[in-house]
Amino acid sequence: MTPASNTHSAAAAHNVLSQFAATGVQSCFHGRHLQPQILAGLDGSNWRLKDYEARGGYQALKKILGLDGAVPTGSPVVPGMTPDQVIAEVKASGLRGRGGAGFPTGLKWSFMPRQFPGQKYLVCNSDEGEPGTCKDRDIMQYNPHSVIEGMAIAAYAMGISVGYNYIHGEIFATYQRFEEALEEARAAGFLGDRILGSGFSFQLHASHGFGAYICGEETALLESLEGKKGQPRFKPPFPASFGLYGKPTTINNTETFAAVPWIIRNGGQAFLEVGKPNNGGTKIYSVSGDVELPGNYEVPLGTPFSKLLELAGGVRKGRTLKAVIPGGSSAPVLPAAIMMECTMDYDSIAKAGSMLGSGAVIVMDDSRCMVESLKRLSYFYMHESCGQCTPCREGTGWLWRMVDRIHNGHGKPSDLDLLNSVADNIQGRTICALGDAAAMPVRAMIKHFRHEFEAMIPQKTPQAEQV
Repeated sequence: MTPASNTHSAAAAHNVLSQFAATGVQSCFHGRHLQPQILAGLDGSNWRLKDYEARGGYQALKKILGLDGAVPTGSPVVPGMTPDQVIAEVKASGLRGRGGAGFPTGLKWSFMPRQFPGQKYLVCNSDEGEPGTCKDRDIMQYNPHSVIEGMAIAAYAMGISVGYNYIHGEIFATYQRFEEALEEARAAGFLGDRILGSGFSFQLHASHGFGAYICGEETALLESLEGKKGQPRFKPPFPASFGLYGKPTTINNTETFAAVPWIIRNGGQAFLEVGKPNNGGTKIYSVSGDVELPGNYEVPLGTPFSKLLELAGGVRKGRTLKAVIPGGSSAPVLPAAIMMECTMDYDSIAKAGSMLGSGAVIVMDDSRCMVESLKRLSYFYMHESCGQCTPCREGTGWLWRMVDRIHNGHGKPSDLDLLNSVADNIQGRTICALGDAAAMPVRAMIKHFRHEFEAMIPQKTPQAEQV
């Protein structure tokens, strides 16, 4: 290929990718957040180290290292915070994993073996590929140092000296931005050997994937980091004992790490009080679908869904709310009547029969066909299955083909029961949760909107199909 054709190809690729480039104007700079912590004070241009320090950045890291000028307390008098004190503060905050599972962060950190004699690793899961989710991208693009500082604090608490941030391959510009932030942090002494002259060392590296949804599963992510095919591992052993390169590893989501500096600066109790019991702090919700003002909204956990919908401008064009997927495409759909009674926190959404998940709120109005919506979701999970487990590899294809058949008017009366049966035989029978993610939307759609599926199925099966 000639240099000219190389240039032409690069320009063409840039033109295609530029269609998907986020400006952030609609996503997080709208000024409609409630008590923001991570997205507070951002305008799209103030992402650099000097801007972050002006907002109080790296004060939490200095605090735990005893370099913030505070008078030491306690007996014996020790400047800064011990690793145990850092973990205790995170436990008191009620911070739960922001990637989907909602596992208590401080408890996860306490699983890391303290006296392990070899190398230990810290990993940030920034492989954001769940349809409807775009919060981690904005955090790394517009406040990358919050993630870096949060990871450094976590590494100190667990006695870890090496970390990686695994970034989704389809947001390469964000990966480049994070690399720039890493260089700034290293040059200023916030990363590297003997950070700020202390005895604490932490090396942090960025690694980009190639856009595989399955690599958002933590063990598939580890496999990819090691240079292997991104497929989930059997558990046990769990990453805390056998993770990256077979060494103890702790993995948290981007937003989880970004929340840590605020907790250390202001205290775990203050963070907990922003949210509600067992659901501390704020959460960034990616609101999309049939709303007037889609975007990322940072609000306290426990905020009523009706308030979040109001912040997003309400249902578009004055239409009526029909259904909501509250936690990314893998979360079971909830009808409007149920969703309007929910508060946006892990426990309330679970009680309603769904999951808060990644916090991607997909709003659907009364113009939406639920059969068509399920068809699109089912195709995604069929496409993204890694193929390692037979129930998922074969079952996701079955689900899509049956929903596609119903949507095209060729369904059979037995298809709905068969759909539920296939979903039941996928859910809980695979190595990772992608099988569950494919099955749960099917079961929820049929449970709440069965009449729409039945309306598309001919009441009498053609003679040819009876044979």
